[in-house]
Amino acid sequence: MFSRAVRPTLSLARSLSTSSQNHAKVAVLGASGGIGQPLSLLLKNSPLVSHLALYDIAHTPGVAADLSHIETRAQVKGYIGPDQLDAALQGCEVVVIPAGVPRKPGMTRDDLFNTNATIVANLADACARNCPEAIICIIANPVNSTIPITSEVMKKHGVYNPNRVFGVSTLDIVRANTFVAELKGLDPARVNVPVIGGHAGKTIIPLISQCTPKVEFPSDQLTALTERIQEAGTEVVKAKAGAGSATLSMAYAGARFTFSVLDAMNGKEGVVECSFVRSEETECKYFSTPLLLGKNGIEKNLGLGKLSPFEEKLVADAIGELKASIKKGEDFVANMK
Repeated sequence: MFSRAVRPTLSLARSLSTSSQNHAKVAVLGASGGIGQPLSLLLKNSPLVSHLALYDIAHTPGVAADLSHIETRAQVKGYIGPDQLDAALQGCEVVVIPAGVPRKPGMTRDDLFNTNATIVANLADACARNCPEAIICIIANPVNSTIPITSEVMKKHGVYNPNRVFGVSTLDIVRANTFVAELKGLDPARVNVPVIGGHAGKTIIPLISQCTPKVEFPSDQLTALTERIQEAGTEVVKAKAGAGSATLSMAYAGARFTFSVLDAMNGKEGVVECSFVRSEETECKYFSTPLLLGKNGIEKNLGLGKLSPFEEKLVADAIGELKASIKKGEDFVANMK
């Protein structure tokens, strides 16, 4: 096993790390969906999880029954419908939220706003009431707005802790690692590209200049690579031809992030992940940067680091869209009845 200070993750196998406190209760809200099912499978496979609470508005008893037969120690229980949501969340230390509708061809992540904003606000409200100290990991898009929504709902209940609310942008890092490795003939498990900014289109800013191991590309190839990372979600939406968006790779990325959170909660040192969080690093209230994780969520924001001129321009170009998405989320909660 390599230190995560060097490389945030090598593979999901690191969830097999041993720790004195491997007994976390984790809830998946949206557990029956395209992301929720494979995500729940990966979490069930990890010794870091002792109890897995699966919630959705349909099919969760079946998903839970199916997963419960797997020969790992996590106890699985399914909860269905709003009447059972509170019970699903009680005692949870980590809540992962992939709930919501997926993109279809021609849609942007922002097109999902009206439906997913309401879903996330309702789920955040339930978290605030039932497990106010849990670490909340939001996958539901548009993350650039659903994180402000979650934060504002938690504030209304007086339980907001900015160190414990995360927008899961890990898939951007996973994709950047994969695409760089393909171009350079490297093992993707040993490539680490920080990705900062947000989690949509041009707000996704891969810092190729900070990649380990160090890599270099001619400017035209760097531009094409950056655009591919930014539009990789659309690449999958188009390839699925109306049958959904990235679900399996997102489940992998969601599990990777959750395992990092659990590792850090268990006292593992040097756990670093990028995530979209409340931030003072730029003029945006929320911004994704590498974060050192600890027992209580964010231990230290590691900031943007040294950027190349190309990357500085990417950041400048993203600020306007990010600010608008953040305000849209905040306004949604302010106008809620």
